[in-house]
Amino acid sequence: MNLHLLIPGLFWPEAGRSEVYGGLSLSALEVILAKSHCAESQSQGIEEWLCQTFGVSKQQDWPIAPIMLQLDGTDEKPDQNEYWLRADPVHLRIQNNHMLLADSQVFSISLKESIQFADTLNQYFSKSGIVFLPLHPDRWYVRIAKIPCLQTRLLSEMIGKNINNLLPIGEDSSAWHSIFNEIQMLLHTHPLNQEREERGELAINSIWFWGGGMMPQNICSTFNQIWCDHAFTHALAVASGIASNPLPHDATMWQRQAKPGNHLVVLDTLWGKTQYRNIYEWRECLSSFEQRWFIPLLEAMKKRVISQLTITVLNEDSTRNFIMSHNSLWKFWARAKSLSSYGLN
Repeated sequence: MNLHLLIPGLFWPEAGRSEVYGGLSLSALEVILAKSHCAESQSQGIEEWLCQTFGVSKQQDWPIAPIMLQLDGTDEKPDQNEYWLRADPVHLRIQNNHMLLADSQVFSISLKESIQFADTLNQYFSKSGIVFLPLHPDRWYVRIAKIPCLQTRLLSEMIGKNINNLLPIGEDSSAWHSIFNEIQMLLHTHPLNQEREERGELAINSIWFWGGGMMPQNICSTFNQIWCDHAFTHALAVASGIASNPLPHDATMWQRQAKPGNHLVVLDTLWGKTQYRNIYEWRECLSSFEQRWFIPLLEAMKKRVISQLTITVLNEDSTRNFIMSHNSLWKFWARAKSLSSYGLN
């Protein structure tokens, strides 16, 4: 049995801050990393890595919207000739001439609110052929009859960033920048936002367009089973016909349920904590992973329950693959070192 762990945000993104790791007991993880062969490549967003892993080619964007529509759509199922965009609700904050973006990790929004916001936008934009479909509270969609010449950026890469110079590009970008500005004006005065602010909640004051494309013809993978709570991973599994399961509480529970073959486990909860620079919760989550996953997985490797363990780490500066086999355990010269040393640029 082979196991591949995808762990975005395993290393703290700010180089040189070794104190972030102070007091953490991560002996199993440190042994696994030290005994593994490491290959490094350019940084990737989680959706980009998943698309490449499932054989999905980049169109103008990585086609997240039509793939996710397989999950979120009820009556709406993507035809392979239809172009879809994600249009997710976000909160923008102006700070020092920067426009900083926050996603639904830091605010809550109900489906009822989403429908009300979308109704307002549709009253304004429907004559232009743009219809917003809030099929999930924080996952909205737009179907576009004519494919725009437009390239967008993944929402997951925009969190906490100044978006002033990161808006869509391409021949049709100026028109979409205008739409972007008009949406902000419509949402700024929306009664729902006044109610949200009175309750102490963040206003939904903008939309982020991203992940546009048409449904890929072939989605496939070498994995036999997938374990995750990550929506896009689950959507790819459904599209490829691979068995997808909720993420088990720990590696011991996973071993009880897993069948022979190649497994992908997505541990993505560290990712948002690095994006929002939430050091305390990142440390707590990493410590929990050590107990629930790394300690039992190292023991499973020693007992030859797992033939090969691969850990893919996505960070803002790089993608790293750590590959460990049975023979790796005999690398007596490969001594464990502090996790902080892996975070240095």
